Amino acid sequence: MNKIKSLKNIFRTSGTKHGAYSVGMTVLVLAVVIVFNLVVGQIPEAYRNLDVSSTKIYDISDTTTELLDNLDSEVDMKVLAVKDDTDERITTFLSRYASLSDKINVEWIDPVLHPSALTDYDTTENTIVISCEDTGKTTTVSFNDILVMDQYSYYYYGTTSYTEFDGEGQLTGAVNYVTNEADHTIYQTTGHGESTLSTTITDLMEKNSYTLSEVNLLMSTSIPEDCDLLLMYAPTTDLSEDEAQMLRDYLAGGGKAMILFGDTSSADLPNLAGVLSEYGIEAADGYIADPTRCYQGNYYYIFPELSVSGDLADNISSEMVLLTNAHGMNLTDPERDTISTTSFMSSSDQAYAVTEETQQQGSYTLGAVATETIESTDEEESDSGDDAETDTAEAEDTSDSAESDSEEAMESRLTVISAGSLIDQSITDTFPQLENTQIFMNAVTANFEGVQNLSIEAKSLGTEYNTIQHTGVLSLLVIFGIPAVILIGGFVVWFRRRRA
Repeated sequence: MNKIKSLKNIFRTSGTKHGAYSVGMTVLVLAVVIVFNLVVGQIPEAYRNLDVSSTKIYDISDTTTELLDNLDSEVDMKVLAVKDDTDERITTFLSRYASLSDKINVEWIDPVLHPSALTDYDTTENTIVISCEDTGKTTTVSFNDILVMDQYSYYYYGTTSYTEFDGEGQLTGAVNYVTNEADHTIYQTTGHGESTLSTTITDLMEKNSYTLSEVNLLMSTSIPEDCDLLLMYAPTTDLSEDEAQMLRDYLAGGGKAMILFGDTSSADLPNLAGVLSEYGIEAADGYIADPTRCYQGNYYYIFPELSVSGDLADNISSEMVLLTNAHGMNLTDPERDTISTTSFMSSSDQAYAVTEETQQQGSYTLGAVATETIESTDEEESDSGDDAETDTAEAEDTSDSAESDSEEAMESRLTVISAGSLIDQSITDTFPQLENTQIFMNAVTANFEGVQNLSIEAKSLGTEYNTIQHTGVLSLLVIFGIPAVILIGGFVVWFRRRRA
């Protein structure tokens, strides 16, 4: 009995009570943590991962959100990969992407457990097969296109690292392709020393489901019938007279053309300049220097003023576009009253057109669009036989119907940009924060009715460093002021306690 009493007395001590309280609180905290983890585990993966990266690789743009909100067809995504072995960035992004629309169905298929799946879908491991049953279209996206590997580090140092994350661009382009029944073909001219489009631009066109082909006008009698846009990029030699007439006929029939000039301006290409002059666009002599809107004191590296609206203004926020070695243009009266020509990119009024002999100050057009509404009146011939008099009423009804159907308005569109450097890879890749590619793709998309620019660039995975370029008052306060206040405050507290 004495031993039992002594044990009871032990548990009645203040030390034991405090210990029991601590144990109880520990058990309670552990229980709360376990329950919290269980609750969090039930939250969809798309919302469990917070994007705290500087590049915001999980952020999805309004362009994609709008596309997914307007989906009318079911889109299936078959992910042929081992989910546990897949990079977490891909699994997280896929989950977030699918959560934006109930029309997106994601299914993971383990190719190790189901090896026949690779044969069934005619593809390889670590691939997403995107399909739409309503349109019957199917395409694939490889993990290597989403997480872009640094090839230089891999081949020279044997290390695996990634430079870009292109989840949104690849998936949005694929969804747009499989759900959109309309196809658009862009023909790029050859045979005049044209420059080659960079992979950055061709990738953006592919994401927008544009088919890019080539055409040599010297070897053709006409521009292909399936040409939705004729693109001429930095020609160095002129069109022949027959080619110039071919371009006129194409535009007169409601065609769309886009011309970007390189080091050779239209002034040095008289036949091409003659076509542009009909649409109210003439070249200014020399290169454009703009001291008020230049890059770090280089007058020939200029930031033009943008005056965009409609399709050209889609997702243009900063209005920062960089051009180098740009030629100027002046807008004149078009040859026909049906033609309307407007500028969407220009220099400031403090710019100069500089040649070896002169410097002419003024405001110069750097990008312009000319449109013309063309009425097509294909009249149907009515029978004029012997029975015409007996069927007069029927003939009148047919004539009225034919007249209303035959009048179909078409719009030709000519887009001219005086600086091919707009899409030069040395600029677009060096300054990804600029909107060069956005304004270019908007200009391309504006040629297609009812089409939105859905080409989304990849996000860089490069490390960003915070550097102090100007040590002003705020910088000095952060670096020296705050630490000094903390040290002095600590010393005062220590000194008071020592004297107490």
